[in-house]
Amino acid sequence: MAQILAPSAQWQMGISKRLTDATPLTTKMWGSLVLKQNKKGAVKSSAKFGVFAVKSDNSTINRLEQMLNLDVTPYTEKIIAEYIWIGGSGIDVRSKSRTISKPVEHPSELPKWNYDGSSTGQAPGEDSEVILYPQAIFKDPFRGGNNILVICDTYTPAGEPIPTNKRYRAAQIFSDPKVTAEIPWYGIEQEYTLLQTNVKWPLGWPAGGYPGPQGPYYCGVGADKSFGRDISDAHYKACLYAGINISGTNGEVMPGQWEFQVGPSVGIEAGDHIWCARYLLERITEQAGVVLSLDPKPIEGDWNGAGCHTNYSTKSMREEGGYLEDRRPVLTWIRTFVTSYLLKLLVEPTLEAEALAAQKLSLKV
Repeated sequence: MAQILAPSAQWQMGISKRLTDATPLTTKMWGSLVLKQNKKGAVKSSAKFGVFAVKSDNSTINRLEQMLNLDVTPYTEKIIAEYIWIGGSGIDVRSKSRTISKPVEHPSELPKWNYDGSSTGQAPGEDSEVILYPQAIFKDPFRGGNNILVICDTYTPAGEPIPTNKRYRAAQIFSDPKVTAEIPWYGIEQEYTLLQTNVKWPLGWPAGGYPGPQGPYYCGVGADKSFGRDISDAHYKACLYAGINISGTNGEVMPGQWEFQVGPSVGIEAGDHIWCARYLLERITEQAGVVLSLDPKPIEGDWNGAGCHTNYSTKSMREEGGYLEDRRPVLTWIRTFVTSYLLKLLVEPTLEAEALAAQKLSLKV
């Protein structure tokens, strides 16, 4: 469970802090992430992490790695911006790259962009253009330098938010003066499961079989209890490099299952940070040759599911020494929707708001 302590100093200092120079996470740093294989002729763990899937001689691999780690800053001011958005399912993450003429410090300095919404389940074929609006910037731990990751939301060419754009409504709620005055904090606990690529079975489990019963795996240590720690650690460092307000990580109850926590974050920043953290996790598992599952119940039977509990407090609640933990959100819920929904209870009181207040009192927090 995540502890809600205080908002990050980063939030108080602003986005520009994220854009200071730092050393990128190169493929050499992530070499330990290549998973050991039992199959004959498999790639050994000494292979370079970023080119795990490449089948060629060492000289070809080394040349490709050199290109991936090439520092272009002495030769051009131009940077690469990776535009990231949520796809049509509401949980899939999409991205594409573009060149920007010089380094930037704020999303307002970036141009809008477009994509084919009919290919992501977000627009009909006869009217497929969807426009990307840059909303938040993070440092790119894969490319390093001044290159950036850009969290975007999605609109029609006429400027109307498309149905899957939950951030638009969330931004309206978080900009309400009543909400702003309450300085809402969020701590989000994101669980996930790592699956073997070919069999879609949890990492560390025998193919088609089951490990020992749950009990020793939660926060466990050891080769027979912890499966995927290198992926969790690489993700942790990538988030810190990017400027994501990640606060911790741990192995979960089911083997092959992990959790990371983001927060305390203020307002809509919570949604932007958790989505960027999810993107980084997708990219890292992609490079490691492991499948990331956000399924709330990946394995049937007496095996733990995966959730995304959301801890929440306002200034008034903190003055009374309290906070709430909403344990209802399943892992696949859209974070900007959940965080803004909790705030909506404050802005527009309902019966559910009264029930939450009663729960708070009963918890005596």
